[in-house]
Amino acid sequence: MKAELTLEGHNWRFDASEPVEISIPLIFDGPQPNAYGVDLARSTPCAAGDLVGDTRQGGSCNFEQYTIIPHCNGTHTECVGYITNERISIRACLKDVFTPAILISVEPLLADATNETYSVSADSGDSLITRAAIEQSIAHAAAFDALIIRTMPNSEEKLTRQYGEPVPPYFTTEAMQFLIERRIKHLLVDLPSIDRLYDDGRLSNHRIFWNVDEGSFDTNDDTRLDSTITELVFVPDEVEDGLYLLNLQIAPFASDASPSRPVLFRAEQN
Repeated sequence: MKAELTLEGHNWRFDASEPVEISIPLIFDGPQPNAYGVDLARSTPCAAGDLVGDTRQGGSCNFEQYTIIPHCNGTHTECVGYITNERISIRACLKDVFTPAILISVEPLLADATNETYSVSADSGDSLITRAAIEQSIAHAAAFDALIIRTMPNSEEKLTRQYGEPVPPYFTTEAMQFLIERRIKHLLVDLPSIDRLYDDGRLSNHRIFWNVDEGSFDTNDDTRLDSTITELVFVPDEVEDGLYLLNLQIAPFASDASPSRPVLFRAEQN
C-alpha cells in the first residue's frame, strides 16, 4: 500500500505494506541476548488455588507472569530517566509516530587506529565507532532525525549474543558530539550500550546525547527530554543502507526504558 506523509515540511513516499522489523524476538525460556550476565527474561504460568494459566496443565487459557530486565534482555528503548534521580518515563518522552531515519553500516576501528577519545582509557583491543566513520556514511544524506547503526561484521549471532568480555564496540566522545551537532533525536544501535560496557559507571556518552552534565543525575534547561536511545536491535544483511521512515513502538510502561519494536519503511523524499 503506497502512502505519502508530510513531516516538518518534507514529503515522504513509502510502502506501508512492506515493514522491516529490526527488533530481536524475545523468546522467554529460550535463547536470547544478554548483557552483564543478568537473569534471563522468563515466563511462568500464573497460579491461584485451582486456577492455573497453562492449558497444558489443565487450565482453560494461557496467562503468564513475565520477568524481564529491559536494559539487558533484548531490544529496548530508553529515555533520559535512565540516568536521572527524577523518574522520567519513556512513555512521556517518545512522542513521534513516524521519524525520518537513515540506516548506515559502520566498521568499528581498534582504539589504536584512531585519535578519537573516550571518557575512560580505552584498552588497545577495544573497538570504537568513530565520528569519522559516521560522518563519511551520512555526508550526502537528506534530512533525517533518527540514525540506525548496523555494526560490521554482521551476524545472526547477535540475536543471542552474551555481552561481557571482551567488551563490544562503543562510541567515541567525538562521535556522540557529532550526533548532537546533527541534531539526531533517536539513536538505534545493535549493541548493548553506546558506552563502554565497563566504564566505572560514568555513562558519559548517554550524558552527552541527552545533555546531562558529566557526573550529574539531574536534568537542566537544555536536556534533550524527547530524545531516545534504542539498543540491541538487529538489522538483517538484506536490509539496505539508506533512508527510511521509523515507527518506534514501545510498551506503555511508566519507566525509563521499555521493550521496543522499531519498524522501518523504505522511503523516498519528494
